[in-house]
Amino acid sequence: MDGVPRVPEQRRPGSSTEPVLPLRFSVLGPVRAWRGEEPLAMGSPQQRALLAALLLREGRTATAAELIDALWGEEPPSQALAAVRTYASRLRKVLDPGVLVSDAGGYAIRSLGEGALDVTVAQEWATEAEKARSAGDLCHAREVLARALALWDGEVLAGVPGPYASSQRVRLEEWRLQLLESRLDMDLEQGCHAEAVSELTALTAAHPLRERLRELLMLALYRSGRQAEALAVYADTRRLLADELGVDPRPGLKELQQRILQADPGLAEPSSPRAEPAATPVRPAQLPATVPDFTGRASFVAELGEVLASSEGRVMAVSALAGIGGVGKTTLAVHVAHQARSAFPDGQLYVDLQGAGQRAAEPETVLGAFLRALGTADSAIPDSLEERAALYRSVLDGRRVLVLLDNARDAAQVRPLLPGTEGCAALVTSRVRMVDLAGAHLVDLDVMSPDEALQLFTRIVGEERVASEREAALDVVAACGFLPLAIRIAASRLAARRTWTVSVLAAKLADERRRLDELQAGDLAVKATFELGYGALEPTQARAFRLLGLADGPDISLAAAAAMLDLAVEDTEDLLESLVDTSLLESAAPGRYRFHDLVRLYARACAERDEWPPEERGAALSRLLDFYLATAASVYAIERPGERVLDHFAETEHPGLAFPNRDRALEWLFNESNCLLACAQQSAATGMQRKAADLLMAAVDLGESGANPLQYTQAATAVSAAARAAGDPWAEGRARTMLSHVHSVCGRFSESEEEGRRAMDLGLAANDPVACGQAPNQRGIIALYEGRHADAEAHFERALEAFRTDGNQPGTASAQCNLSRVHLATGRTESAVALARAGVEIYEQDRTGQALRLANGKYALGLALTSAGRTTEARSALSSALEVFRDSRQLLWHGMTLFRLAELHLAERSPALAASHAEQALVVLRGIGGEWRRANVLTTLGRALLLIGHTDRAQVCWREALNVFDELGSPEADGVRALLNPAAVA
Repeated sequence: MDGVPRVPEQRRPGSSTEPVLPLRFSVLGPVRAWRGEEPLAMGSPQQRALLAALLLREGRTATAAELIDALWGEEPPSQALAAVRTYASRLRKVLDPGVLVSDAGGYAIRSLGEGALDVTVAQEWATEAEKARSAGDLCHAREVLARALALWDGEVLAGVPGPYASSQRVRLEEWRLQLLESRLDMDLEQGCHAEAVSELTALTAAHPLRERLRELLMLALYRSGRQAEALAVYADTRRLLADELGVDPRPGLKELQQRILQADPGLAEPSSPRAEPAATPVRPAQLPATVPDFTGRASFVAELGEVLASSEGRVMAVSALAGIGGVGKTTLAVHVAHQARSAFPDGQLYVDLQGAGQRAAEPETVLGAFLRALGTADSAIPDSLEERAALYRSVLDGRRVLVLLDNARDAAQVRPLLPGTEGCAALVTSRVRMVDLAGAHLVDLDVMSPDEALQLFTRIVGEERVASEREAALDVVAACGFLPLAIRIAASRLAARRTWTVSVLAAKLADERRRLDELQAGDLAVKATFELGYGALEPTQARAFRLLGLADGPDISLAAAAAMLDLAVEDTEDLLESLVDTSLLESAAPGRYRFHDLVRLYARACAERDEWPPEERGAALSRLLDFYLATAASVYAIERPGERVLDHFAETEHPGLAFPNRDRALEWLFNESNCLLACAQQSAATGMQRKAADLLMAAVDLGESGANPLQYTQAATAVSAAARAAGDPWAEGRARTMLSHVHSVCGRFSESEEEGRRAMDLGLAANDPVACGQAPNQRGIIALYEGRHADAEAHFERALEAFRTDGNQPGTASAQCNLSRVHLATGRTESAVALARAGVEIYEQDRTGQALRLANGKYALGLALTSAGRTTEARSALSSALEVFRDSRQLLWHGMTLFRLAELHLAERSPALAASHAEQALVVLRGIGGEWRRANVLTTLGRALLLIGHTDRAQVCWREALNVFDELGSPEADGVRALLNPAAVA
């Protein structure tokens, strides 16, 4: 016997039939245990200390003396050995038989299953992360390391007494920080510098003497374009180390400071591309499918393939294919691109630039789509064309990507979209020769040779049918002018009609009235080619082709097409799929369709010529507008239940979609944003400006969220101008109200005020309850931002009166919450709280739950409660609002709520949390909200940084904020100036 009392193993009741559930233990936080999902009672703190000491030995035996020393150190109680035996006995009764064993005068934990102890799991994941990093798989390494770090749950061994627990607590916390530094280092390697600043700011506040964290923060700030702040971090660190330890920063930190001062190019970009999503690495494969019956063009395929192969990581190849519509530019480019895919392992990008249409794709829009396809988060995509182009070239650096730019308008449209680094290549198709595209390899694509044309025709129709009628087949391709698209359409007609012979088709094409000048050069030849396909359509197909071509959107959904054609969705899908078969329509994605822009122009010409009665063209566009308006109103009603605005919308004669929940509604709105806004703009130009204005109001979330601010502004401007020309103050007032709103979101306050003023005048003139309420409400917001509190209060009071007159309870709540902020700014804190609470109560009475307007109310209430010193209530209100704004894709309010939480944490004297939230706000508000809001966030960030000892960095933030406020003439400038020079103010 070893002197340690043994407890006989006892069988649990029912153990012969019940499954044995595995035990799990946690020490990276409170010491806990579970059997399956059932928590187990681990007893007193000393008993948990014993369990922890055994678990952390990973199966090794601890003698009784070692355990006594672990629990009590140099001053154990007189009955220490008996106490250890008692604790062990109690633990045996809780744990499974054979887990806590007696061995050589001591105890050990044995027979644990895989993954039973969190610290062991963390070790395994840390090892896996290191292996992945060594292999160059940073994406997987970061994911695994994040999983390991997530196992820590507060203080290690929380509440466990004894010297052993104290030493282990220090060891495991140090290990956590090392893992965290490693993960942050990989974040920066993958270009996530802006996102890392917030976390590093909080960490340096919590661990001020940890130089590695300071070094990472300097690098993250520098790569985020905040060089002055990066240098300020070094100055703060040097001063802190001198004051606290009497030492200088370590050499690595000094070297980084010098490299930043010298603007070392090696610091500017991460050593590897931006992180791709862990589950699906971002390697875009956007090329359209190549046609299986691609024929001929052998010399062009060889020439272009050679140009692309010549890149070989050394040069960028640009091949511009020019030619008339229908000559096969896109088909050839796609075929060549597919053949070259192996040379571009990092992906292929594709875009139709719609250069032949009236609304060619804007380069900034295309760059946004490309950046998303390459793995860049929406929040990281800048606003301006120049910044997007620069980021695009940076993201492509080190990658080998092929970019196919189809149907370009001119060289100016193409230049921002060209990669700027070695190893990438671009293929460009256009109707014009781009002689002004520097360095381009130009290819002029002509019609097919007779042999190639006949070969293409034969592949589509079939060798058997053509062989016996070779001369007739030659007549067909000759009548098609040897244009590939015309040949493909003609051959497809024949292939779909098994009763026709080749001679029948040749006879039809011999009739010049049917070919419509097909053999002429230039655009007429393209039109004649399209006429072949159009002439073969059934009446219902032709009507669909004509009417769908009238819509301005980049594509159209099946539901929208059904509304436009006034048909059932099932019948519409059959029609559209049949048009896809004729190559007159493209299937952009499941349930979405688009025209090639030349085909769209041709379809519109057909509508003008053939649609009868002519009024049906306007009726189709009206049905489309009704569909978008009714569906957007449905989204609005879900987001803003009880809102009276919907009661004042123009009536729609055709229904929209209904949604089962809020998420589906928002998904539809944001997915349809381009088409919806294009419809609003087009409708205004065709005399439907009143419904177009209502559509903009129904889609207010697009303007408020910052999604498509440029297109939203353009649409609202067009609707306003059309309404003014038509002498419709009702529509003009509403359009200007929305213009005021989107200008405010973008930080253009003077423009917002001007549009709001005109909207208010128009609303009064038209006696429109919507503009009469919303316009002064919006003007009050701008006056509040600009410090004109008396004006703001007057505007909000006017809005309140209008909303109450209209019986608009949510509108009343909105004005009350806004008025609360005026009271807050003028020192009337208690009335501010009362007003905001009254607004929130209205929203809650209307059963809006966690809808967007309730979140707006809680945002205002959170501000008032913060000022009143009731921070616990304020945090609850703001946190609730933050969750809704995030889920609703409301970037502006998401970022502003983070900013308000930063202010709250400052009030609670939690500067590290304040700095973290302010940094997050800067990331979310990047590209939205305007400079005034950013300067306010910087001011608060500076206050937080000062309190955590980052004095120099705080000064940098304040100087940047002051520059903004001075440039805008904002009253906040004086306060920031006082922060920078408090002695002068004193």
